[in-house]
Amino acid sequence: MNAPTKADPGRGRRARLVGMVRLRVLTTNDWPLWREARLAALTEAPHAFKSLLADWDRGGEERWRARLETPGTYNVVVSLNGRTAGMASGVPGEGGVCELRSVWVGPGARGLGVGNRLIAAVETWARRSGATTLKLAVIPGNESAVALYRRNGFLLTDERGDLLPDGVTTERVMAKPLRPAEGRSTGGT
Repeated sequence: MNAPTKADPGRGRRARLVGMVRLRVLTTNDWPLWREARLAALTEAPHAFKSLLADWDRGGEERWRARLETPGTYNVVVSLNGRTAGMASGVPGEGGVCELRSVWVGPGARGLGVGNRLIAAVETWARRSGATTLKLAVIPGNESAVALYRRNGFLLTDERGDLLPDGVTTERVMAKPLRPAEGRSTGGT
């Protein structure tokens, strides 16, 4: 039974809403969905991204398709009750490392497990790709994102991320070691 309790009055609502969450892996033909999610993210949470809304809001179909055609990437959106509620990307790297990028959860979906679901989807993709580490970069001061990533097993590293537009600050890098996907050979005997 999903009735709210005194300990967690929102539990029933969360349980009902999480059941209505749909995760969709995008193809290039889904560029309008990616555009909708990305522009919503940059509008609602500009402090959370290196990119600016001005960098993307005038992009035509070709630009959005090109973003989804990047070789080896994994792009996913989440909808809640039929409305776009979040997004994330996985980008392949070298040396067994994949990157988690562009994570955003809309305000109406926060606290409902949507961020966890997006991260889990990219993590599964990374494992299946043979990655041994999943890394991400987060803007300093975005402590709610850091908390989400920590709850999902990521740890802050000493690695410095990209330089931000202020020319002084760098992103904070977090990483999570991955176990091999089931059925995938680790190369041992």
